[in-house]
Amino acid sequence: MEKLFEILKTKKFWNEAFIMTVGMLITAIAIYYFLVPSQLIVGSTSGLAIVVSQLLANIGINLKVSVCLETINITLLIIAFILIGKEFGAKTVYATIVLGPMMDFLEWIYPYQNFLTEPGQTSVMGDAWFDLCCFVLLLSAAQALLFRINGSTGGLDIPAKIVNKYTHKDIGVCVTVAGVVVSCTAFFIHPFRMVVIGLIGTWMNGLVVDYFTASLNKKKKICIITQDPEPIRQFIIKELVRGCSIYEVEGGFTKERHYEIQSFLGQTEFSDLMEFIRDHKINAFISAVNVSEVYGRWFSNSYRKQLKEENEMIKND
Repeated sequence: MEKLFEILKTKKFWNEAFIMTVGMLITAIAIYYFLVPSQLIVGSTSGLAIVVSQLLANIGINLKVSVCLETINITLLIIAFILIGKEFGAKTVYATIVLGPMMDFLEWIYPYQNFLTEPGQTSVMGDAWFDLCCFVLLLSAAQALLFRINGSTGGLDIPAKIVNKYTHKDIGVCVTVAGVVVSCTAFFIHPFRMVVIGLIGTWMNGLVVDYFTASLNKKKKICIITQDPEPIRQFIIKELVRGCSIYEVEGGFTKERHYEIQSFLGQTEFSDLMEFIRDHKINAFISAVNVSEVYGRWFSNSYRKQLKEENEMIKND
């Protein structure tokens, strides 16, 4: 219990709780306003819940989509705790618990039926393809946000994360594979055309998740060649609080001795470094490439802040 109170006091906990809440609100909007009215069966437990709800209705059992969704997600949650870990499981529990109530809340404040102005209309945007695009963009953004903090929106994100953990395949590929299986259940309640739309949406979901994930995790790998590396090294380790490596190199054209500095920086940090080099008129050849994944020790913002404060104290002394 004491450990729990310590966790609740941390800024990291509340930051991640806010991110999870925003991510799940985006998910609820995507499902309630774009998936439920159009009855699209895109690869997710939301789509599976629609199938189950409609099949039960056909035999006289009326269960709301949100209730079916909660039931399916709880089953998958048990698997998450066992195969992925407590942190992922706990965050996914929160996501699962709030999704149904958020959908009910949206139904209470502004039912999707208000958007259906014509008799027989089943699309908020007026076309199933537009609904599909809106759903995929919103859901993929929410998934990428939660995957970044070792969480998920629940449902099929759980088997996707399991496959990702044990096979190291791209998370978007894992989302697509899990989604295709569920999309095929739509054959029980929908014509072939609607199933194909769902399968295309599932494929798009995987692609967009990968895009958002890469964008959120993007780093810059920089290579700087100069004859005087010390000012740059000092700026990287003291001001940016990042690591770097320095190598002695020889110019192939001039045969002159130079030094090569390599480092991984965030986008803002790279901009600050370039500004420093320009302001101090440092003669250097610089190249940079985008990197979507960095493994190993990567200083957190809180740790970097602590190191900066220590550097300032040493400087003042």
